[in-house]
Amino acid sequence: MKYYLIAGEASGDLHGSNLMKTLKEVDAEADFRYYGGDLMQAQGGTLVKHYADMAFMGFLEVAMNLRTILKNIKKCKEDILQNQPDVLVLIDFPGFNLKIAKFAKEQGLKVYYYISPKVWAWNQKRVLKIKRDVDKMFCILPFEVDFYHKWGMEVDYVGNPLLDAKAAFIPNQNFREENNLSGKPIIALLPGSRKQELNYILPDMLGIINSFPNHQFVIAGAPSFNNGFYQQYLNGLKVPIVFNATYDLLNIAEAALVTSGTATLETALFKVPQVVLYKGSKISIGIARMLVKIRFISLVNLIMDSKTVTELIQENCNLTTLSKELDDILKQPKRNEMLANYEILANKMGEAGASEKTARLIFRYLKSSKLFKSS
Repeated sequence: MKYYLIAGEASGDLHGSNLMKTLKEVDAEADFRYYGGDLMQAQGGTLVKHYADMAFMGFLEVAMNLRTILKNIKKCKEDILQNQPDVLVLIDFPGFNLKIAKFAKEQGLKVYYYISPKVWAWNQKRVLKIKRDVDKMFCILPFEVDFYHKWGMEVDYVGNPLLDAKAAFIPNQNFREENNLSGKPIIALLPGSRKQELNYILPDMLGIINSFPNHQFVIAGAPSFNNGFYQQYLNGLKVPIVFNATYDLLNIAEAALVTSGTATLETALFKVPQVVLYKGSKISIGIARMLVKIRFISLVNLIMDSKTVTELIQENCNLTTLSKELDDILKQPKRNEMLANYEILANKMGEAGASEKTARLIFRYLKSSKLFKSS
């Protein structure tokens, strides 16, 4: 069957690649065309556009890049029409994908959605559009099932794909040596995969390095950038940057500073105490504070429904507060308390297998719909 996948950021590329891997196992004739990244490209098929050219963070940034976004949407629609896939598989990235879902449904195409948009956070009436335009929804957070049910929509809960990625991880025993890391305890810096995130957050992460001389700070580089790109932020600081090795970095890290997003959950699954950061333009953050109706921004705290990790947002994300919070998670009792909560989180998350379960459901639903049409 012909699968057209759309992932618009690094996390979507990861989940999309795992999904493609299993789809190839269950469907010997699987043919892929996609918007994604390097990981999806490694699985084969045709990469139409790389996510590095698509991701914009925040209300203001989206508005400033609206012409580019609309151009990307137009080209995507044209490519879908030209290729006529058996199914469109959308992976998170709601600002773009919900528009594509509406278009594809109007064209009579099957629309499946893997990793639900966070409609439970704000503007919940968007569920009605999802109900209209999406044939099958595969959720990765347990509370989403009840949320959609309240809106009269039945969805499949498949578990969380990060568990798949972690289960498949094989540590590189020579990681320190290969990356010229010292023997000091490591603080992992996960500043995000978007330029806007790096611009707002990485300077603060780097600004506290001199306060922790007994630790080595290491940046997890986004695959869409290179070493030279990061040098503009370092200002002469000798901070190692590792690419395509975030799990190896987390595997040996003593603590981490993490931009809010999927990486907060990955860090927790590796049992690394963390401080969560989020910054944006004043206008974007102001709008978000008016619209977003949830208690927390990090996935860790949302799943736990309690403050498990500290979240430093906007004006609270400053050198003084960040330095204090990092110092706290390097010491007791805060460190042990966070690690104990991580164990509870792991039990809530369940077992690996989300990507495989989703792929098998996609293939089964497609086969059933084809059989129904032919009968």
